[in-house]
Amino acid sequence: MREWLGTAARLVTGAVWIWAGLIKLPHPEQSVLAVRAYELLPGDTATTVGHLLPPLEIAVGLLLVLGLLTRFAGVLSALLFVAFIVGIASVWARGINIDCGCFGGGGYDPDAASKYPWEIARDAALLLASAYVAWQGRTRLALDRLIFRPTYVPDHEQAGA
Repeated sequence: MREWLGTAARLVTGAVWIWAGLIKLPHPEQSVLAVRAYELLPGDTATTVGHLLPPLEIAVGLLLVLGLLTRFAGVLSALLFVAFIVGIASVWARGINIDCGCFGGGGYDPDAASKYPWEIARDAALLLASAYVAWQGRTRLALDRLIFRPTYVPDHEQAGA
């Protein structure tokens, strides 16, 4: 049962990452503006992060959906969600009203403060799912199961060798 729960968490989280990255990929300038709107990164770092984030999201999503390097992808996914939660909480605490840019867009949003609790809750749920995937490791329907077969040899077979 745990493996199937891990599979569901892996597929849902992976699909969210792929969706978020694909929406932003054709509009790198919007992604850069969304990262800058948080006013957290120094200098031109926001430009680099804004350009790298969509391909990173797609890559993490693909690893999760395919079930490849699952623990690594789960840890990376969890770390990204922690960063996003901190970012959203930071702008909320500082009274900055911006669209989170999570699924494209970004920039000023007069109704942002009312959306922040939902965005943090959504990211917290996905953080928990990512942490579960990282903890569970191998799940059903995953390439890891084919590529990285266990090398376990039962004790009774070792005794006869």
